[in-house]
Amino acid sequence: MKLSYNFTLDELTKSATAKRLNINNEPSEEILSNLMALANKILQPIRDAYGQPIVVGSGYRCPKLNKAVGGVPTSQHMKGEAADIHTVSDTVQHNKELFKLIEKMVKDGKIIVGQLIDEYNYNWIHISLPNSKHKNQILHIK
Repeated sequence: MKLSYNFTLDELTKSATAKRLNINNEPSEEILSNLMALANKILQPIRDAYGQPIVVGSGYRCPKLNKAVGGVPTSQHMKGEAADIHTVSDTVQHNKELFKLIEKMVKDGKIIVGQLIDEYNYNWIHISLPNSKHKNQILHIK
């Protein structure tokens, strides 16, 4: 199922851990709605501006999967409101370039995010929908 021009439901729900542990990671209708918003309001505009594919390393995680991967109990991933992304090459240099592009989009008001996080020196980029706790928060986790 297509969520946006370039992103599918499968991309935002796939998980090697879920497959290995036989965890059903199918989203509810409410979560599907959140995933559509994430794809259309954040991921697709980033993809369009970047001009190249973006890989979703982790999107929706049901509570059981979130626990299995060591996610925090309040993770927006469990609501379908967050994704961890990286470039196809998955190099620090290219991931950093993507992060800087997204940061500029946020600062220029082209997208509104909850959090934009450089995770561990650009190993991946966490991005989420805004909520009552987070709006346009830009962080670097070492």
